Amino acid sequence: MDFQLSEFQQMLRDSAQRFVRQQHAFEQRRALLKEGAGLHPALWQQFAELGWLALPFAEDQGGLGGQHRDLVQIMEAFGEGLVVEPYVANVLLAGTLIARCGAPEQIGDLLEPMMGGTLQLAFAHDEAGRRFASDARGVVATEDGDSVVLSGSKCRVLNGDQAQQLVVSARLGDDTALFVVPADTDGVKRRAWPVVDGASAAEIDFDQVRIPASARLGSGDACDHISAAQDMALLGLCAEAVGMLQALVRDTVEYTRTRKQFGVPISSFQVLQHRMVDMFMRAEQASALLDMAAIQMDAGDGAAGQAALSTLKAWLGSAGRLVGQQAVQLHGGMGVTEELRVGHYFKRLTLIEQLLGNEDWHLRRLDRLSSAA
Repeated sequence: MDFQLSEFQQMLRDSAQRFVRQQHAFEQRRALLKEGAGLHPALWQQFAELGWLALPFAEDQGGLGGQHRDLVQIMEAFGEGLVVEPYVANVLLAGTLIARCGAPEQIGDLLEPMMGGTLQLAFAHDEAGRRFASDARGVVATEDGDSVVLSGSKCRVLNGDQAQQLVVSARLGDDTALFVVPADTDGVKRRAWPVVDGASAAEIDFDQVRIPASARLGSGDACDHISAAQDMALLGLCAEAVGMLQALVRDTVEYTRTRKQFGVPISSFQVLQHRMVDMFMRAEQASALLDMAAIQMDAGDGAAGQAALSTLKAWLGSAGRLVGQQAVQLHGGMGVTEELRVGHYFKRLTLIEQLLGNEDWHLRRLDRLSSAA
C-alpha cells in the first residue's frame, strides 16, 4: 500500500496551504465572520477558479476526476485555516447526490453552475428526532398528476440559508426519493441560525410545496446514494479535523516554548511534555487512519471503506476531545478567548463530532459491518 502523495496531490496540498496561510489567516477569518456567517462570494469564486469545486466529479460531468486522497489534501488545509465556506454542503453532499443521480440536463443545470461558483446548493435531509439516518420520514412526497407535493420539515440544513437550490429527501410510497426544489418556491420557509463554529445552517419547512415530477433526482430508493454522499462528506470532515489536530499541537508546543513560569519556559516541565506527546500521538494516529480510509475508498471496496471511515470517525471523537482540551488547558485562560484560534479549533472539532454520526454511532456501524462480513 503506497502512502506517498502523487505529484498532483502534493500540488493540491501546497496550493491549499498557501491559500489559507496567505488569504485565510486567523485575523482574516475573524474579519470575515464579522461580515456574516457562511458564504463570502469573492473567496468562493477563488475556490472555483482553483478547481476545488470541481475536484471530486467525473471529467464527463465537467469535473477533474479527483480521487478521495486528492480531496483529503485540500480538506486538511481547510481545517488548519478554519475555513467556513460551505464546501461540504455544496460539493460533498448536494453535489455528490446530483452527480450520482442526476439526469444529463440536471447535471448541466445544477452541478456545472455549482462547480463554476455561481450556484449555491444544500442537502435538506436531517429531521428532528432522527439522527444520522439515511432514509427520510419527516417530509412526505405525494404524486399529483405531473406534479409532486412536498410537506414536512427538515432541520440542521448546512448552507440552507444561502442555497438557491435544495436537494430534498422525502418519503414517496415505500421509498426515499430525492427532489430538487428552488429555495424561493411558494411554501418553502427557511429559518437561519448561526452555527457555533461561525458557519450557518437553517431549519426548513415545506408547506404543500408543488414542484414538477421532473424535479426528481434518479429513480427507485435513494438510501444507498444518500449513504454514499454522507460518507464522502464524512471523509472531508475527518480530513478537516485532522488538519485542526495538527495545528493545535503546533500552536500548543510553540506557546509552551514562549510562556515562562518560575523563570523558565513551561515546555521544560516534564509533566507538560508528557501531555504534549499524548496530543502529538493522537494527531499522528488520526492522520494515519485518514490515509487508510481514503486509500480504501479509492480502492472501491465499499465495506472496507466504510469500516475504515467509521474507525477514523470513532477515533476522532476521543482524539478531538483530548487534543482540544489539553490545548485549551495548556494555553490557560487565553485558550477560550476569541482572539486565539485554539478555542475556535475546539468549537469546530466539537461540532464535527456531532455531524454524520458520533463516536457511539460509528462504533455500532463497525459492529454491523463486522457481523455482515
